[in-house]
Amino acid sequence: MNVVAHGIDMVDCARLREMLDRHGQKFLDRIFTTVEQDYCRDKKRAVEHLAGRFAAKEAVLKVLGTGWRDGITWTDIEIRNSPSGQPTVRLTGRCRKIADELGLATVLVSITHIGTHAIASAIGSSQPSGGAKGIGD
Repeated sequence: MNVVAHGIDMVDCARLREMLDRHGQKFLDRIFTTVEQDYCRDKKRAVEHLAGRFAAKEAVLKVLGTGWRDGITWTDIEIRNSPSGQPTVRLTGRCRKIADELGLATVLVSITHIGTHAIASAIGSSQPSGGAKGIGD
């Protein structure tokens, strides 16, 4: 695997809970795709799962080297799960264009969380990973 970039992020679950309490569905729709919301909604610890996806999106932006600018939206990055449960990354819009410009074929992501914090790490590769879907699949 040819690693192009790495990103990591940590999210405070209480802070995410505050945003949900303050802004509700409007916040969810701005940050998370329907697929992400559906996945987290039925979880026993939904806030932790949302925080993990939030951290993963931030980690992917670090891989892309962009931050939130130039037309990037939160929903340009979608964290899905393979049938085995492994998180995968799907990029659309401006994020997909930047990934293509960087020559990224795959962005691998790992997420972990506890009651207080969620952490995610992302690795961008110029080669497809074995068996994993590409970043736009």
